[in-house]
Order: sequence, then C-alpha cells, then structure tokens
Amino acid sequence: SPEKVNRGFRRAQLVSGGFVAFTHGTNDAQKTMGIIALALVASGHLDEDFSRPPIWVIVSAALAMAAGTYAGGWRIIRTLGTRIAKIDPPQGFAAQTSCATMLWTTAHFGFPVSTTHVISGSVMGAGATRGLHAVRWGVAGNIVTAWIFTIPMAGLVGGGMELITRAPAGDAIVFGLAIAISWTAFVARRWETRRLLPPEALE
Repeated sequence: SPEKVNRGFRRAQLVSGGFVAFTHGTNDAQKTMGIIALALVASGHLDEDFSRPPIWVIVSAALAMAAGTYAGGWRIIRTLGTRIAKIDPPQGFAAQTSCATMLWTTAHFGFPVSTTHVISGSVMGAGATRGLHAVRWGVAGNIVTAWIFTIPMAGLVGGGMELITRAPAGDAIVFGLAIAISWTAFVARRWETRRLLPPEALE
C-alpha cells in the first residue's frame, strides 16, 4: 500500500539524506579549503608543494559549512522540497540518492560542481516523473536567474571587502561585518521557522 511504501522510504531517506550531507561537505568544503590554501600560498604562509591544508583550515571550513547550513538551510529545503515540485518519500529518496552519487563521483575525480545545481536538477527530474506539468518551472526559472547573478555579485562583494581592508582597522571592520551578517542570517532563520511552524509546535 502507498502508506507502507512511504513509511519505508521515509526511513530510507535518513540514509540518503546523510549521504547528501556527507557529499555536500566533500564537495563544497573542498572548494573553500582550496581558496584559503591558495591565499596562504600567495602570501607565503604555506609551501607550494603542500600535501594538505593546515588543520585549522579544514576545521574552519567544516564549521562554516555547518553554521551556514543551520542558518540558511531551512529556506533552501523548503524551496526544493515543496515549491519546485511535490515530492513524496520515493521521489525524495531518488533525488537525494542521485544527487549524492553525482557529488561523490565529482569529488572523487576532483571536479568542482555546485551542490545547489545538482540537487535542484535531481528534484526537478524526480518531480518530472509525474509529468512536466508537475514541476513549477517559474520557480525553477527564478533559481536559474539567481545563479546567473550570484557570480558577479559575489565578485563585487569580495572586491568591496578587499577595499575595506585597506582602510585603517579594515580587517577589524570586515570581521565585524561578517559577524553582523551571520547574526542577521541566524535571527532571520529563527524568525522564519517560527512563522512557518504551527502554533502547537512552538509550545
């Protein structure tokens, strides 16, 4: 019966979801560590023939990934799980497994890919098994538009931060801005969670 099938796939999603989380780290955290290691080599703080980044770089990347997912992951999960297409446990398991397999393969061969691109494509593919009408292509188009603007906007923000560091106490200002932005994202996440959850869940 559908009830038994859904219950079984909900349990299986605990495994596939953990696989996605693991491969997310193997992909995105590696790219972040590579950028930091490149900066360390350019500044003379790391040898060019290093075998792996320093431990503090690895730990910092892991903590940043965890904090970012905790602060802003809810909105992404809500968009991918409910707004792009109606995903039942079987489709969710298929999307998670295909996404994690792709991320694991690309990480193994050292190919940097976007986790968001991969999981979005996986969800669209799983949702489209019910027909192309089952996917909200308008929402998908908004996501693609955001992807297009991400790279130039990230470049502008990075350039702006680099200019700020040249000012007196610029490093402290950039650090303060990073803390303020992180705190704002954390507060916004808690506020949106309370807004979306039913009242009885907050008691």
